[in-house]
Formats: sequence, C-alpha cells, structure tokens
Amino acid sequence: MDERSIAGLVATAVIAALAVFGLYGFGTGYLIDSPGEYFAPSMGVLAVAVVAVAALIASGIGSGRWRENPYW
Repeated sequence: MDERSIAGLVATAVIAALAVFGLYGFGTGYLIDSPGEYFAPSMGVLAVAVVAVAALIASGIGSGRWRENPYW
C-alpha cells in the first residue's frame, strides 16, 4: 500500500469512529435522557446543519470544473 491509501484508510476509520461516538452520544443524551427544554432547539440546529452541508455538497457536485483539478 502506498502512503496515500494508508492515509485515506486512517481518515475513513477516524470519521467512522467519530460518527459512532456521535450516534452513541445522541442516543444516550437525547433519546434515553430527555434534555427537556433544549430538545427542540437542538433538533433545529441539527436540521440547519444538515441543510447547509447538503447545499454545499449540491453546489460542489453542480460545478462543471470539479474533476478538472489535477488531484483527480
């Protein structure tokens, strides 16, 4: 394996671990122990974050130059 594929594998593993920890924290913090008055604002922030990330992804995919980068 070359250094780029090892780095990609490590980065993927780190992102997966963070996702698992985030889901665990969400499950224990919001689903099991209800936060009460902070639940609705937290869901609102989560929805805005998802929409913002989706908009950034859509704008990147819609670009005609995204594969003209020498990286690809």
